[in-house]
Amino acid sequence: MNRRAWILFLTVSLLWGMPYLLIKVAIEDLSPLAVVFGRLAVAALVLVPLAAARGTLSALRGRLPIVAVIALVHIVGPFLLITYGEVHISSSMTGLLIAIEPAVIALLMLRSEPLSRARVAGLGLGFAGVAVLVGADLSGDRLGLLGAAMVLLATLGYAVATMLVQRRAADVPPAALTAGTTTISTLVLLPFAVFALPTAPVRPVSWAALIALGVLCTAIALLAFYGLIAEVGAARAGLVTYVNPVVAVLLGVALLGEPVGAGTIAGFALIATGCWLSTRAPRRGAAPRRDETTETVAAVTAAHGAA
Repeated sequence: MNRRAWILFLTVSLLWGMPYLLIKVAIEDLSPLAVVFGRLAVAALVLVPLAAARGTLSALRGRLPIVAVIALVHIVGPFLLITYGEVHISSSMTGLLIAIEPAVIALLMLRSEPLSRARVAGLGLGFAGVAVLVGADLSGDRLGLLGAAMVLLATLGYAVATMLVQRRAADVPPAALTAGTTTISTLVLLPFAVFALPTAPVRPVSWAALIALGVLCTAIALLAFYGLIAEVGAARAGLVTYVNPVVAVLLGVALLGEPVGAGTIAGFALIATGCWLSTRAPRRGAAPRRDETTETVAAVTAAHGAA
């Protein structure tokens, strides 16, 4: 990769490793629902004008039903699950659990992808890593186990959304799709967010975390990711999925004092190895080239598991 690609790669890795820390800060003063709504509203305010300036919003005509479904499965459900889950678990554990997403996608695509020994081993290692991670850090903690389960359920939503985008919305430009899904998600949550407004004073740091979630971790991160795809392709750009959890752990430890034990390290090592094995291309025969738009939106949907 050239210098520009490395800069974009590091930028996206950092911005998509930050959400879990920022969510943890924001929910100190704001309800999880308010955090999700505020983040999406800020992101939509940035992304919609951008898509309009690029002239891509017209691509949403006649596609709103499937875009709405994607918004619910990819954004509303997972964002709520992750944010509520972080009430009970650390930001670093959230980032590590999200790392299992590529393996979940591989599991859901078993019918269309060859089931090699490497894939079987990868799936086994990935989910064993989840068991080690949860068992080592949350053993006997019922609320912690509930939080972990919510985060893992969010990865299923991300995986299903990836398949929906590939099969039903591959022809929608990513900028338009992202603008559409964030806007629809904001409108869906608006009636509920009205009843989740803060009743006590909110610290400036919580407001700053909320704005950063929308502007940096959603809007700017997506723009940087699109640029990275243009530089190195969707497959290499998707490697940020393996770096995000490391950033999440480092930030959680450095800024929030979250503990990291041997079980945490072992669990992540198993998850990362399992995801790599379960998602790598088969050796024999070249896979048919997919349309570039399909590769782009699939990579965006998968890597956006950063919440």
